[in-house]
Amino acid sequence: MTAVRYADVEVGTELPERTYPVRRRDLVRYAGASGDFNEIHWNERVAREVGLPGVIAHGMFTMAQAGRLVTDWVGDPGAIVEYGVRFSAPVVVPDDDTGAELVVGGTVTKKLDNNQVVVAITARSAGAKVLARSTAVVRLA
Repeated sequence: MTAVRYADVEVGTELPERTYPVRRRDLVRYAGASGDFNEIHWNERVAREVGLPGVIAHGMFTMAQAGRLVTDWVGDPGAIVEYGVRFSAPVVVPDDDTGAELVVGGTVTKKLDNNQVVVAITARSAGAKVLARSTAVVRLA
């Protein structure tokens, strides 16, 4: 993979948009890896009892998928210097083979010193914006 070079990036450079599938089995795997077995992430009845529209993806799973867009673009997971998001809506995951889709994009909004750029990340599912004020500071080659 070719490294993204600081000199080749300008404010307004767009990262290629990606669509990530999110299925219930992904949530079960994530629960096992993270230790977060909260029933709202796998049990429809419990999720609805607490007022959710259905089973929802873990917030940190959603955040990780959005960060994946950046690491895939730059080609180095260690290149992210800072990363932060605000959760604005849940990713509702139906109990079927297709599940939900998380559509993630990004735009370089600022060039900093030390070959670093700020990337504003967008993430939406079922038409809803699921992350707000999502930004990553990335060190480029």
